[in-house]
Amino acid sequence: MTGTPDAPLQRRHRVLAAWLALLVVVMVGAAYAAVPLYRLFCQVTGFDGTPRIASKAPDPSEILERTVTVRFDGNVAPGLPWRFGPVQNTMTVKIGENAMAYYKATNTSDRPVKGTATYNILPEVAAAFFNKIQCFCFTEQVLQPGETAEFPVSFFIDPRIVGDKDARSVTHVTVSYTFHAVEAPKPGVADKRAGNAG
Repeated sequence: MTGTPDAPLQRRHRVLAAWLALLVVVMVGAAYAAVPLYRLFCQVTGFDGTPRIASKAPDPSEILERTVTVRFDGNVAPGLPWRFGPVQNTMTVKIGENAMAYYKATNTSDRPVKGTATYNILPEVAAAFFNKIQCFCFTEQVLQPGETAEFPVSFFIDPRIVGDKDARSVTHVTVSYTFHAVEAPKPGVADKRAGNAG
């Protein structure tokens, strides 16, 4: 009969441990899902300085004479042995006009390195009106040892910006990209550079 009174307590402890383990699994899964879901939310809404993705530029009749100066910024996160930055630092574009800018990256290491870029727009009120047609962001890019590549960004500023009470006074926009390292490519994996101009 010894140990019998403890049996219900041990069973409760096992049930509690199982529930806690399940909770940990659910929370880890939610943490992994949160990043892509948040990224998708930002891309659709322009929230948190994230520009929108467009399928085409406005009709030429919608291009305004008013201009906006776009400044380009490039950064490399710790752990990625690349040099990365814009080919041109600024560009003045008409509102509604489709424009093309380029960034350049160089792998300074002696091994293939894979990276992926994130981006945002400042001021945040302009993000909902900064539309990208082509971009290298969120796409894994592989650079071989010493390789240099250019990445294009095709964009326009939506003419509707002039009707927005918060954004219509914007005259300068900063587009900022940061490249982050991702897991090392496996031998034989093809270079997956997308939208690469060289």
